[in-house]
Amino acid sequence: MTEDLAAIFDGARARLASAPQEALGAVSEPGRLRALLGSGTRIVRRGSAWRLGVLLVSADAVYAVGEVLRAGDPGRRGYAAESARHRAELRAMALRGGFAPGETVHLGFEELDLAAVAAGGASGPLSRGDGRALIRWSAGGAPMPLSAYVDERVALLLEPPAGA
Repeated sequence: MTEDLAAIFDGARARLASAPQEALGAVSEPGRLRALLGSGTRIVRRGSAWRLGVLLVSADAVYAVGEVLRAGDPGRRGYAAESARHRAELRAMALRGGFAPGETVHLGFEELDLAAVAAGGASGPLSRGDGRALIRWSAGGAPMPLSAYVDERVALLLEPPAGA
């Protein structure tokens, strides 16, 4: 099963070699000197990956998608919802960390344990059943074969539908 998982993701990487990747980021708390200089918490770059639905595939790992945002000016300060204020702060933290305005940034992504899946366990949205790797692509959806899911998502990334 490990070989099957590796083959699925290696095949996806080969097909996506020329496709753009999205940024992976992590929150970085300021050290004492940066805090004294007034440069606050920021989001720093931790690599890049292709987004395939609920998966992020980098050159050497596979992750479950976490929170997705676009770097940008936080805009107005009078938010009705605390969640909107939080998202605005994250957008500003991404700008402070050096991301370009409008750049997509993934936070809170989780590396998947492909060996555990190969051994019959589960990791994030991946599991094993009927002798093959499966993915649960939505909370209410039934698991589907991973190979079919990855093929579909790679095709959509390489040739998005008109208007997407």
